[in-house]
Amino acid sequence: MHILLRERHGLEETATAEDLGQPPADLVVLSFSDSDLGGFAAAWRGAQSTLPSLRLANLRRLIHPLSVDLYIEKTLSGARGILVRLLGGIAYWRYGIEQVSALAAAKGIALAIIPGDGRPDPRLDAASNLPPSTLRRLATLCDKGGPDAARSALAQLALASGLPAPPLLDGAALPKHGYYAPGVGVVADDALDLAQDGTPIALVVFYRAFLAAADTDPVDRLINELSRRGVRAVGLFAASLKDPDSDPWLRASLAQFAPDVIINATAFSARGEHGAPFDVVDAPVLQVALAGSTRAVWAESDRGLSPPDLAIHVVLPEIDGRVFAGVASFKEAEAPDPELGYARIVHCGDDERIKAIVARACGWINLRRTADANKRLALVLSSYPGRDDQVAHAVGLDALASAVEVLRLLRRQGFAIADEPEDSAKLIARLKTETVRWPLQAYRDALAGFEPALIADLAAQWGDAESDPAIVDGDFVFRIARCGHAVVAVQPDRGQKRDRAAEYHDPRRAPRHSYVAFYLWLRHAARCDALIHMGAHGTLEWLPGKSVALSQACWSDALLGATPLIYPFIVNDPGEAAAAKRRLGAVTIGHMTPPISAGKLPPGLHAIERLLDEYSLAEGLDPRRRERLASSIIDSARETGLDRDSGLTSEMTPREAVVRLDSFVCDVKTTLVADGLHVFGRAPEAGDELTMPFAHCAAGERAALLAALDGRRVPPGPSGSPWRGRRDVLPTGRNLFTVDPRAVPSRNAADQGTLLAEALLTRHLQDHGDYPRNVMLDLWGSATMRTAGEEFAMALRLIGVAPEWDQTSTRVTGFDIIPLPMLGRPRIDVTLRISGLFRDVFQNLPLLFEQAVAALALRDEPDEENPYRRNEGPRVFGPAPGAYGAGVVETVTELTPQTIIDAGEAWLAASGFAYGGAQDGAVARAALEHRTRAADAFVHTQDLPETDLLAAPDYAAHEAGFAAAARKLGGAAPTMYHADSARLDAPKMRTLNEEIARVVRGRAANPRWIEGQMRHGFRGAAEIASTLDQMALFAHLAGAVPSAHFDLYYDATLGCDAVRDFIEQANPEAAAAMRQRFQQVLDAGYWTTRRNSAIETIATPSQTEAAS
Repeated sequence: MHILLRERHGLEETATAEDLGQPPADLVVLSFSDSDLGGFAAAWRGAQSTLPSLRLANLRRLIHPLSVDLYIEKTLSGARGILVRLLGGIAYWRYGIEQVSALAAAKGIALAIIPGDGRPDPRLDAASNLPPSTLRRLATLCDKGGPDAARSALAQLALASGLPAPPLLDGAALPKHGYYAPGVGVVADDALDLAQDGTPIALVVFYRAFLAAADTDPVDRLINELSRRGVRAVGLFAASLKDPDSDPWLRASLAQFAPDVIINATAFSARGEHGAPFDVVDAPVLQVALAGSTRAVWAESDRGLSPPDLAIHVVLPEIDGRVFAGVASFKEAEAPDPELGYARIVHCGDDERIKAIVARACGWINLRRTADANKRLALVLSSYPGRDDQVAHAVGLDALASAVEVLRLLRRQGFAIADEPEDSAKLIARLKTETVRWPLQAYRDALAGFEPALIADLAAQWGDAESDPAIVDGDFVFRIARCGHAVVAVQPDRGQKRDRAAEYHDPRRAPRHSYVAFYLWLRHAARCDALIHMGAHGTLEWLPGKSVALSQACWSDALLGATPLIYPFIVNDPGEAAAAKRRLGAVTIGHMTPPISAGKLPPGLHAIERLLDEYSLAEGLDPRRRERLASSIIDSARETGLDRDSGLTSEMTPREAVVRLDSFVCDVKTTLVADGLHVFGRAPEAGDELTMPFAHCAAGERAALLAALDGRRVPPGPSGSPWRGRRDVLPTGRNLFTVDPRAVPSRNAADQGTLLAEALLTRHLQDHGDYPRNVMLDLWGSATMRTAGEEFAMALRLIGVAPEWDQTSTRVTGFDIIPLPMLGRPRIDVTLRISGLFRDVFQNLPLLFEQAVAALALRDEPDEENPYRRNEGPRVFGPAPGAYGAGVVETVTELTPQTIIDAGEAWLAASGFAYGGAQDGAVARAALEHRTRAADAFVHTQDLPETDLLAAPDYAAHEAGFAAAARKLGGAAPTMYHADSARLDAPKMRTLNEEIARVVRGRAANPRWIEGQMRHGFRGAAEIASTLDQMALFAHLAGAVPSAHFDLYYDATLGCDAVRDFIEQANPEAAAAMRQRFQQVLDAGYWTTRRNSAIETIATPSQTEAAS
């Protein structure tokens, strides 16, 4: 009997091996906390040679198994006693625990492994060899903190090791929590100045461990800088925000001070069964990072923070609704101590970043302290993608109507709003005609405060500001409508239209002068107290610079400065919202999606639906009639183009063809259609409250906006699709948060990933009679956040690997290799193309995937069953460090053969960097080309039921962009699949052509969708025009849109008098763009209409268009 074993691999194997080179000593203390180690070093020094010899080491340097082995051999094997203080549980140092425990048992070394978070862990007790009472005493002493407690812990360890030791001290313990002031230390309660004299109050919250280790430099600098800015600042320390003893005290202190703002320097989320301590006050909580890297590493890093720092200082605090304000300090080493073999590592506050953090805190204090009638606000509308017919674009949101709604709300609330537009039509008309001028010299004066490197970069990219197209007679001219103390403004294009392709290809390309001037005008001339960016998304958060923990040399940070940013964001888009939160410090107020429902079956499908119903009734009752009906159904499908849309082939039997057609018609009939667009703070008139709580959502959105503008904290809320079962995201109107990247893929996502993998393999077998050999998967950051990693889990399942999780948490700790007999098929050679956002947020996943690939290459398996044994090279590709997007859409200025080549080249250029392990961000164009040529299938997975691949250009950029790249490189055309995972219980794997057919018939040409858009004037017409743009891109780059679909869309839009009149009146620029686009697809041969009326219509502009 042969037992099949799953081979386990841990993430620790991906770390870099390091030899610490420490000689042995009697005692060894290991911890992830530099504060712990610094405290032990100070205590040992203070004992004046009365303690045995000591070695100290940070567990971060002992992650790799080889590092552990070397340290055991050279240091631990000569020890008499070992103390390990572990944060995070066994999963964070599993190999080390196993090996050190075995060493202690073999050599009789006293071993104490204690938790670093104060919570008992029986698994650590079991790995130790000291009595429980000794372990408890050591844990208590370490939790107690302070020099006396650290010295007593060393003495206790010495005694347990059979070594002489000085008496245990019982000196004054550092309080578990308390108040703090720089230069004073712990401040007694009765010494606090609680006078209410109108001075703003800020609280700085930090860990007690910093105080115990005399490591409070960033805290001191924060408090001192706040005081310099005229803010009364008080330090509060606690063992942990979740400490049961500190929690009541912290809540009472917060309520007593009633602060204007809180700066929090602790890590993780503090949310428990009764919420988080900060919930007792309404002050905004600014989260700062005390980075684990040196300043030099941060300065050179495109990412800004390491994956652990990102998780504990940024992602998890978002669960509590905290606003990320930047990095406050870095780790630096003091001079090495030769007797300890250790250099103390301390937090060093960074003056430049601390001033920026305090400036942001003062920005929120200003909002809180300024009367509404005196506040100056800017409502900013996106201009992306820089076309006149697409002004005020926002995903799922009518940003124009929302701006009008917000202005009305503010006026009712007492803000000084005047001359507000009556509706969105009036607003867009004003934005086309009203402008604001700003002298060029004023811009230069404001720009002089920027980092010299930014000024030089701006000049190198764009020359002198005088040459900017927005300069008229020596002034910048912006499209801005003044409404009293508020302005509504169109965000300028970040680059010039003629240079758009170059702009998107170069991640380092600075925004042009008029873009920079726009934000400087808002800050310096308009003196805005807050900005409100209406909807997802603008371009400010995507400018060159670090992914997170920005510096003043990052464009986003330099332009926004300390101005509070409030960002209404569609609740189902956590990825882009996360970028705004982490790069801009934005409060992202989740707003509802448009209402959706099943669309009407298009008239052209009613006849075949009746035939299918008759066929179903004849099944088993009248075989001859069934055969006749099958023939009629297939003939009807050929006449209407449904045979092509549903993927019928000549090899199919009549029954198989009917089943495929029935499935397609059912798909079209059940396609969900958005009923218009959402308006922020307004419930749809026909909202079904039994389906979704639209009224509650609208009220929550209004309340959250007013709270933020009042300088109050906006409660947190999860992000995701309410139409995919995530009812926990409702009601909207909360500050969005998302998943812990260390917990991706989740256990549920792994199950869904298995279903997706099986759906792909089954479909490929049906289409080609064999498994795919080389598959490229397109992974996006936002989708991965929504699904907790279903698509990545699909990749793991395809290669025959299963994630492994920590037993007591949701964190992924490694993977198991599934043996081939258990897998039941060959392993699939999978390549991942990841988005820039995926790269930034999920830094651990490329590492995990490449680790799995390397492990598979070493398996003793047949080459034909395991392609990794013979095919080396990277498998994870994405954009250059700091770059985003695929760079495809901008290249297709016209539908010519050359732009197909250009688009393919753009996709390759924007994807040719390898990720995972030592190759992180390395140029790998040749490897990508090899993987692209080898691919016989490409898969993009869509999880959102409320949108589709024709609703935004991103799908065409990634899917059709790959098709263009494969075409450019030559070779066999890969099968393009568009997976639909909107229904958790029944994912569907459609070809790209089938998916486009479903969307065109079910949504785009559906009168219900068009009627919904017609209620939204300019923006509704823009959405109708945008769908045609995406159809043209898919037709041009992927050959996925037949002529009949352009017929359908023309008939539903410009071919319908009512719809054409609406578009011409509401958005004449959109009407002109649609005429031009229809003409382009006609000239390129993608549309072969023979109707003269259609040709005449697209060639003849209306009077309104001509006038515009």
